[in-house]
Amino acid sequence: MKALILAGGFATRLRPLSCTRPKILFPVLNKPLIEWTLESLSKSGIKEAILAVNHQTAFHIKNSKFSKGKVKITYSYDPPKKPLGTGGAIKHAEELLGNDNFLVVNGDIFTSINYAEIIKKHEEKDVTATVALCAVKDPSRYGVAEFGDNGRIKRFIEKPQRGESPSNFINAGIYVLNHEIFKYIQTERKVSLEREVFPKLAKEGKLFGYLFDGLWTDIGKAEDYLEINKTLLDDLYGRLKNVKGSHEWINEPVFYDESVKVEKGSIIGPYTVLGKNVDVGKNVQIKNSIIFPGVSISDDSLINGAIIGENVVIGRWVKISGNCVIGDCAVIGDNVSLAKGVSICPAKEVFRNVSEARCII
Repeated sequence: MKALILAGGFATRLRPLSCTRPKILFPVLNKPLIEWTLESLSKSGIKEAILAVNHQTAFHIKNSKFSKGKVKITYSYDPPKKPLGTGGAIKHAEELLGNDNFLVVNGDIFTSINYAEIIKKHEEKDVTATVALCAVKDPSRYGVAEFGDNGRIKRFIEKPQRGESPSNFINAGIYVLNHEIFKYIQTERKVSLEREVFPKLAKEGKLFGYLFDGLWTDIGKAEDYLEINKTLLDDLYGRLKNVKGSHEWINEPVFYDESVKVEKGSIIGPYTVLGKNVDVGKNVQIKNSIIFPGVSISDDSLINGAIIGENVVIGRWVKISGNCVIGDCAVIGDNVSLAKGVSICPAKEVFRNVSEARCII
């Protein structure tokens, strides 16, 4: 069976972090999200993945270093300046997918789902579409399923108003589809699988749900991106190869590249990830944060609950608060304080305090 990965574009809700890094390349514990996905697909017996992308996203993926493992990668390119949506992207890849059942995975999710299990359930029922579903506290951000008998989905509602959801089982962005799905998608136009196709299938009794209760998150929001790294640190800390608890600067759990330099008096952690060539000065405190490669942090600074993009320069006595997102190559001057929720766009230089949540362009 082939897998179609809807690689999408750039991280809209995390856009201040980078103008050039697609969501699928965001690191989770210093490993690109696409690499985690390919590893999971390979373990489930998937040998070929088709990436549905625009040309700009494809360029960045092809020029990035990540392990493809045993999975062969091919590309299905969106037409220039013509986004196709989830359904349109599937239709556009029809010839590459062939006549067999196929798996579809949204490229901006992190999950522990066993793809082999949802494939098995789909094939046992011999249905048009099987949707992976997981339970969340607030389903209003997602597509929501209402169950009928024997796992059949009788209603599929995309992003219902808060308090109006028929259940808390949401679309996890993972589908197994058979070739009949192409009859429901018009050629070469933008089609939303979730808003246009799934509701029709539900009415016809051809849409089934597969419930799983494993790890799942959409990394599109800063708090979700921080949380998945935190969860993995909790789950995997005892087995991580490069954790060196003997370092006096570690307040575990912490994950870091071996090229990191940390000077005397600094404390890193808990729940912190440091990328390659991060340079931390004296008496710095960093916790609940993700620091991308090449970042320089000067003496006596405090970072708590932030995401710091590649090659950022942070001065002395800087204070960065929760859910701040600092874009690639930005410069934060000495003695600057950033309030909770501040976003700094790439290459921006900031030398004054920012006292309320806003985006500095």
